[in-house]
Amino acid sequence: MGSCGQLLNALRGGRWDAALAALYALDGGEDSLRAARARAERVTEGFLRTFGDREGAALYSGPGRTEIGGNHTDHQHGRVLCGSVDMDLLSCAAPNGGRAVRILSEGYPALEVDLDDLAPREGEKNTSAALVRGVAARISALGYGLGGFDAYAASTVLSGSGLSSSAAYEVLIGTIFNHLFCGGALDAVKIAKIGQYAENVYFGKPCGLMDQMGSAVGGAVAIDFADPADPIVKRVDYDFSWSGHALCIVDTGSCHADLTDDYADITREMGAVAAHFGKQVLRDVPEADFRSELPALRAACGDRAVLRAMHFYADDRRAAQEAQALERGSFADFLALVNQSGRSSELLLQNTWSPADPRQQAIPLALAVGRELLEGTGAIRVHGGGFAGTIQAFVPNERLAAFRAGMEALLGRGKCHVLHIRPQGGCVVAE
Repeated sequence: MGSCGQLLNALRGGRWDAALAALYALDGGEDSLRAARARAERVTEGFLRTFGDREGAALYSGPGRTEIGGNHTDHQHGRVLCGSVDMDLLSCAAPNGGRAVRILSEGYPALEVDLDDLAPREGEKNTSAALVRGVAARISALGYGLGGFDAYAASTVLSGSGLSSSAAYEVLIGTIFNHLFCGGALDAVKIAKIGQYAENVYFGKPCGLMDQMGSAVGGAVAIDFADPADPIVKRVDYDFSWSGHALCIVDTGSCHADLTDDYADITREMGAVAAHFGKQVLRDVPEADFRSELPALRAACGDRAVLRAMHFYADDRRAAQEAQALERGSFADFLALVNQSGRSSELLLQNTWSPADPRQQAIPLALAVGRELLEGTGAIRVHGGGFAGTIQAFVPNERLAAFRAGMEALLGRGKCHVLHIRPQGGCVVAE
């Protein structure tokens, strides 16, 4: 690794164009590559302005992730299909020779974390500093020596989009530590688990591991959480650029605020069904046993809990079937399964609008209009946790312009985002 100035000159000279194209120009377009190069130069220039020239500088990326299959299955130890996307956190970072991490992210206040004080801080919960401290603490606990670094970062991961900006941040920080101080000893799965630890213990969010795994591993990833401490992770060998479809994430403009109880109710109700059989999660309850007890479950847990459990069993299977369809190159079968998952989330899981505010049903409306625009082609579903936020669609390339125009006519300009599943997860982009 050379100096920051040398890195900037190499970027301007096109030395790292191939690496940038592999992450950000997945449509093969020259305009996309120019935009990626300009962004990389801007981030490197930001580092120079903020911290000065520094030896050991490199560019790092922590991608957002998209849930493809398995809606609300991970917390019941089920199966999911997810993928890293070309929206990411890009950072220029270099060691500073001290014992502090200093980060300036565009649009946010600068933060500093003392590596000699890695205990959780109550007042730091729900902050980026908590994630940095948590990642550092876990890597240190694993026996690796750490040093300070400075970083300048810029994000294209949409806030509230279901693309998991927090996981992208955790993976970015873990990747920087790994490259600078761990000799690359931490593989993608370890970095994902470190990120989950930071989010659970330091940030204060009891998330599963899907977000971090989708960000860290890269490409499309099938994950089986039967043992959440040691999930089975398998990359799915499929190039989405050959599908003839664009992946769209549509921001409905609806707000996630005050929806904590709605999310918690899903976990609570599925857990109540599992508890009827003396289990903690539905993955441990055979579906045949569940089906045989439907009348008793209705009385004990309520009809919505039964419907949500039905969704779990079906979407758990579908996530595995979607991965299999991609592996055998059957995109039509994959699309059919995605559509089935979308219908199941709407009718059984019931996570497209909040009963607390029935006037606000932006997701059902967007799904209805989206289906009209697709006219029986492609696939469409709620994306992520649901109740508010985003929907996901696989749109035939020849319909993309009309689909985007229709969605933005309904929801507003810039609300329909075309993404690509990128092959790399958290990585060093240039050094």
